[in-house]
Amino acid sequence: MHLSNTLPHNNRIEIADVLRGFAVMGITLIHFIERFSLNSFPEETCNFLIFTDRVIWDSVFFTFSGKAYCIFALLFGFSFFIQDNSQKLKGKDFRGRFAWRLVLLLFIACINSALFPGEILVLYALLGYVLIAVCRLSTRTVTIIAVILLLQPIELGQIIYALINPDYVINADLDAPYWELVNTAQKEGSFLEMCKTAIWTGNVANMGWMLLHGRVTQTAGLFMVGMIIGRSNAFLYSEKNIKIWIKVFIIAVTAFFPIYGLINILPDFISREALLVPSVLLCKSLSNIVFTGIMFAGIILVYYLTTLKNVLHKFAPYGRMSLTNYLSQSLIGGFLFYNWGLGLYLHTGITACILIGVSVFFLQYFFCNWWLRSHRQGPLEWLWKKATWIKVGKG
Repeated sequence: MHLSNTLPHNNRIEIADVLRGFAVMGITLIHFIERFSLNSFPEETCNFLIFTDRVIWDSVFFTFSGKAYCIFALLFGFSFFIQDNSQKLKGKDFRGRFAWRLVLLLFIACINSALFPGEILVLYALLGYVLIAVCRLSTRTVTIIAVILLLQPIELGQIIYALINPDYVINADLDAPYWELVNTAQKEGSFLEMCKTAIWTGNVANMGWMLLHGRVTQTAGLFMVGMIIGRSNAFLYSEKNIKIWIKVFIIAVTAFFPIYGLINILPDFISREALLVPSVLLCKSLSNIVFTGIMFAGIILVYYLTTLKNVLHKFAPYGRMSLTNYLSQSLIGGFLFYNWGLGLYLHTGITACILIGVSVFFLQYFFCNWWLRSHRQGPLEWLWKKATWIKVGKG
């Protein structure tokens, strides 16, 4: 099989769309079994459903929780590189335009957060500026910064501080009061009441959760890794790249099991909460990253080296419309589960939720295929692009 090792003329690299589609599918399934941040379920009396609920919850969370968003973050950084590099080749500086693009993303994210207070785009819009800060640095320097961020410096600092100060007490539930207000609006409020609560209190709760769970530094680091992937042309088929992804896969598999095992045994050896909480969070973050490496490299290798490429290829249209799919699932999920809509949170267990989530995924998937027959981009992707390149003043 011979594939070009240069960028396609339209700058679209299909494997990136495949990975993005896979990630958004995982995010969709997670959101639906969580019932869009409404983690309270009707009591189940059927033993079979109790069993399936547990199997579905554990398997979906093990596979996608904390990993699908990692893939999404990597591809955000990669997309920035593609756009920035394209403009550099034309002799233009993309950084100012990208800053404006992030302002637009924040506007989109605020709309989405009013529908679903557990969304990620607000964080992306705020953290995206780190790419502007590092994009002209050497790859070596960016790699060092990314590694430091991925090693959770805040949690490492907490561990060191707790060791030095025996009286230090950690507050791991700073976001809890805000989530209670949000959940009340989800369960009892009208659409406008829900939006009013979610747009401020929901974002405070969500950002608090992300800070407490290491997602801020992790996401910034993954943005940079995605940019490095773009610089190295690692998504393109070549013998060199295949060898790199095989190494990534082997290293990730080797690292995952001991790190994941630590998560379960740390409570047996550390009783002090101020040490245990950041230690477990650090291990969870690292295990999510290396498991993401397993999936990321695994999908790339399967795509380029096996006949399953034709199966993975089907994720590409879904990935090309990731923004449209991400926002539309928030509207659909809110309507299905929250009080302002059908209020299905009162009646649906985990098994029912996953079936609904799979159905919504296929609904979106078929819509993507239909839409892309006559359009190059999804509707929200098109609007975001047009607004990004809007001309101000003369010329």
